[in-house]
Amino acid sequence: MSIIRRRFLQGTAAAAATMPLRIALADKYPSRPVRFIVGFGAGGAPDILARLVGQWLAERLGQPFVIENRIGADGNIATALVGRAAPDGYTLLEVTVANPINETLNPDLHFARDIVPIASFASAAFVLVVNPSSPAHTLADFIARAKAAPGTFNIGSPAIGTPPYLSVSMLKIMTGIDVLQVPYRGSPAALTDLMAGRVDAALADMSALEFLSAGKLRALGVTTAARQRRIPDVPSIGETVPGYDAGTWYGLGAPKNTPAEIVAQLNAAANAALAEPAHVEHLAGLGFTVNTRSPAEFAAYIAEQTDKWGKVIRTANIKPE
Repeated sequence: MSIIRRRFLQGTAAAAATMPLRIALADKYPSRPVRFIVGFGAGGAPDILARLVGQWLAERLGQPFVIENRIGADGNIATALVGRAAPDGYTLLEVTVANPINETLNPDLHFARDIVPIASFASAAFVLVVNPSSPAHTLADFIARAKAAPGTFNIGSPAIGTPPYLSVSMLKIMTGIDVLQVPYRGSPAALTDLMAGRVDAALADMSALEFLSAGKLRALGVTTAARQRRIPDVPSIGETVPGYDAGTWYGLGAPKNTPAEIVAQLNAAANAALAEPAHVEHLAGLGFTVNTRSPAEFAAYIAEQTDKWGKVIRTANIKPE
């Protein structure tokens, strides 16, 4: 028997011997609590969604999914923590649109290199709002007024480089309006200044809905391509600006080299949980639209989003703070 043939047979035998072990390990997963790392604070939309999905995953997989909020650098601290963790399925990351955005803004970040996409959860819109005293009653009206007085209108949004800030930047690019973007620490601060008359408009998350229902704000449009179920009378921005589509989205990731069996198991559990009608309705009531994908589809979507927001960042010459 040749040396090459002998080595081939030895390698085949070794692979066959380890195959039952890999299957056994995957069958036992999870056998202890799973850490679910969220890069944003308790009570916000990312945290709320992670806690709901974590609970549903725990019910399906028989082990607790323990939420850990690792706040800082727009999610980068959480991403780095998970990227350094053992690829065994016991440390997971809530992936958001901020991940590909941050990687584009800062080449030293390595989200695509360090994290494997597992499952897509849901998306959510931002909403462009004005003070009820504003003379702009529609988005077309706002755009016309901004063009008639370039450089005099301003729009408040969360900090430079965040998804809402980039969504305003994309609106400026696609419409040619010259408005000043005023960055805030978050949507609540921008909405406070808007209601006080210190800014002309704001692009906020769905926390603005309580002010809309109270008559303290007026909505001009939502950023997603489709209208939102909670405010069906508010048009999408794309109805006035064809092709405009923005917002935020959430999903699940793990350290690179996490076994494919575990990735598939988590994807199946997440997709099944998110397909339950009661869960779909619950999330819709909170302003989320369920979007499930396979791991490969989620990876392709992230690549598409990286390219999309990278073009906005480069065109608008946006630099990290």
